[in-house]
Amino acid sequence: MTSMIDGYFDNLIARLTALKSDISEQMEAAAAAVAAAARADNRVYIFGTGHSHVMAEEMHYRAGGLAITVPILAAPIMLHEGAIAGTVYERTEGIVGPIMDRYDIRPGDVLFVISNSGVNAAPLEAARIGRERGCTVICITSVAYSTATANGRERLADLSDIVLDNGTPPGDAVMSVPGSELKAGPMSTAIGATILNAIFVDVAARLAADGDAPIYLSANMPGAKEINRKLVERFRPRNPHL
Repeated sequence: MTSMIDGYFDNLIARLTALKSDISEQMEAAAAAVAAAARADNRVYIFGTGHSHVMAEEMHYRAGGLAITVPILAAPIMLHEGAIAGTVYERTEGIVGPIMDRYDIRPGDVLFVISNSGVNAAPLEAARIGRERGCTVICITSVAYSTATANGRERLADLSDIVLDNGTPPGDAVMSVPGSELKAGPMSTAIGATILNAIFVDVAARLAADGDAPIYLSANMPGAKEINRKLVERFRPRNPHL
């Protein structure tokens, strides 16, 4: 492998290794909150804008994932119908309320809000709505990034019950491009997906110990069709994306 490929792998592995201990208490707290919601037949909603919405899709109807998860998805704040417009929308006050009204979010649910910069209007509004509706709000964000750019503004971390700091630097990219002042190689997606899956693996073990771990199987595995059908029937009433 080239030095740049090696360097990106090494950088990512080092960050993940550090986070495993740096935010272990926060991940344990998040797992406990999610497990408590699942045991009470509540749901876990996941919200992100721009590239952060990928985290919501990562946990939705996922092989090895839990059926209690509900992605909050709306085209204006994603990328596929217009990345430039999406960037404007995620900074626009008042856009999230109508989006979240589509979802049956109740007291006792958990809401994950993912925003690397942690200062845009949409994720902050989502966190406020989650708190108003009685959710436990958990964020994945870069505390260093939001602190550097807030300039006195409220941050996502300030509105969250549990803060999972992904440890990425301001700007996200970590690899210096030789011969230039540019940086490439964002970290937030790989780290965010790892944090979420680590938490949900722990939750799956807790629920399995109770005798009820609603885990999807890959469609190509034996018995998957029937197992997944039952899970969809059970969880579809509060998940408009099933």
